[in-house]
Amino acid sequence: MEQLAAVAKGFVSLLARLMLAAIFLASAIGNKILQFKATADYMQQEGVPLPTLALVGAIGLLLLGGLSLVLGAWTRIGAFFLLVFLVAATYYFHDFWKFVDPTQRQLQTIQFMKNMAIGGGLLSLIAFGGGPWSVDGWIAKRREEVEAGGSPAKPRVTAKMPQQS
Repeated sequence: MEQLAAVAKGFVSLLARLMLAAIFLASAIGNKILQFKATADYMQQEGVPLPTLALVGAIGLLLLGGLSLVLGAWTRIGAFFLLVFLVAATYYFHDFWKFVDPTQRQLQTIQFMKNMAIGGGLLSLIAFGGGPWSVDGWIAKRREEVEAGGSPAKPRVTAKMPQQS
C-alpha cells in the first residue's frame, strides 16, 4: 500500500508541475517570443516601464521557471520566478478595479482570480518542492541514502603517476 501511495504521489506531483508549466511555456513561446514587437507595444500601452527590457525579462522568467518545473530541477526557484512574473502580469494586465464597464470588469476579475489560483499552485511548489518524480526528489533520495550509510556514489578511479627519480 505504501508503494502505491508513493507512485501516486510521484505521478500527481509530476502532473501538477507539467500542468502549471504548460501555461507559462506556451505564453513565452507562442505569444511573447513569436509576437515580440506586438507584445512590447501592448506592454507599453498598459504602462509597463521599459517594455522591451521587461519583455526580455519576462521571457527569461517564463522559460527558466517553466523548464525548471518540467524537469523538477531547482523547482522552488523556478516556481518563484514564475510567481514574480505572475504577480507583475496580474497587476498590469488584470487590474479589474480600473474598469468601469461591468463586462470588462467581470472578465478581468476572472483573469485576476485565475492568476491567484495559479499563484497558489506555485506557492505550493515553493513550500513542498517538486515531489519524488523530479530531479530535486532524486537528489534528495540519493543524499538520504548516502547519509544513512547506503551505497555512496562510485569512487573515482585515479591513475597513479609514475615516480620520477
